[in-house]
Parts: sequence; C-alpha cells; structure tokens
Amino acid sequence: MDSNPVIKPKVATPALILASVAVAIAAAFIPEVRWPGNAGLTIVWAVLLVLAGLIGALWLVRARRRRSWLVEANKRWDRFEEARRTHGTTAEITVLSVDALEPTGSWITINWNRFGHVQRAWLEALAEPIWAGSVLLISPDPGQVRPGMPWPATYFIQASYVFAWAPATVSVPRLGREAIAGAMNFK
Repeated sequence: MDSNPVIKPKVATPALILASVAVAIAAAFIPEVRWPGNAGLTIVWAVLLVLAGLIGALWLVRARRRRSWLVEANKRWDRFEEARRTHGTTAEITVLSVDALEPTGSWITINWNRFGHVQRAWLEALAEPIWAGSVLLISPDPGQVRPGMPWPATYFIQASYVFAWAPATVSVPRLGREAIAGAMNFK
C-alpha cells in the first residue's frame, strides 16, 4: 500500500517526547550513584545507553523523513507553479475527500479555492493516485462552468485537464490556514 504523500510526517509525538524526557531524567540521576557500582548498576547504565541510542536514532529518522518530504513537496509546488505559468486559464481545486474509487476514476469532493465552492466531482483515473488534501491545477471546462450560471451538481474532470498536483499542507500561507482547516475539518 502506498503511503499518503499529502500528509506531512510527524517528528515529535507524545510517546517519543515522554520517552526522551524519561531517558534524560534517568541519565541525570544515575551519575549521582557511586561508580563503579554493582552489576545491577552496570546493567542500568547499559540499558540507558541503548535506550538513548534508539531514541536518538528515532529522532534522526523522523527528522530526515520530514526533511525529504518537505523537499519533495516544495518540488511539487515548483512544478505546480511552472504548470500554471505555461498553461492558459487554470483553476486550483482542493480534494477534500475521496468518496469512491473505481477502475476508470474516482468520486471526490472538491473545493474551488478561488470561489470557496464545495461540490462533488468525478475525476478520471490519473497516472498516480490522488489523495484527500491534494491541490489540483486543472483547466476548467467552459461547458460545465460559466460566469453567471449555476454550478453543476457534479463536475467532471478529464485526466487531460489535470496539469499538476501538490500537497495542500505546504500551501497554508498561500491559501490561508483557516480555509484549509475549515474545508478539511482539521482543528
């Protein structure tokens, strides 16, 4: 199963923070005990050293994973902006949810970023999977969306009309934290 490339990896979790604090406190109090001590104290030192190494390695792995995710997300946004400059009329939509997957496409719920309009859409199958939280750069179909006309009940997005996608979590300063949090029900 693919991991969701839209979700920013977490570095600090409550369990990791508590484990780090516990090892730090233990490391601060153990030197107060006389050294060299008995075999029990040596075992405690060895366990503490192993735990400190494991926790440190976990922090490093998570930091590297997040750093590589940020680099990839920024590259996606660079490609997104390049596609916006190269193509004529474009629109940004945020995928709020993927409602149903089918071999030929997916039923999704989208938010038109410029208008704040939420609606159901059919997205033809793309070369790579699209996840909730993705921002798609599309060419709006003038046969479906016209100024002064009501929005269609369901918007149909052809695969050839999708130029690029990027994770919405990196675009928070551009789109506004409240707009994304409200639209995706994240608090």
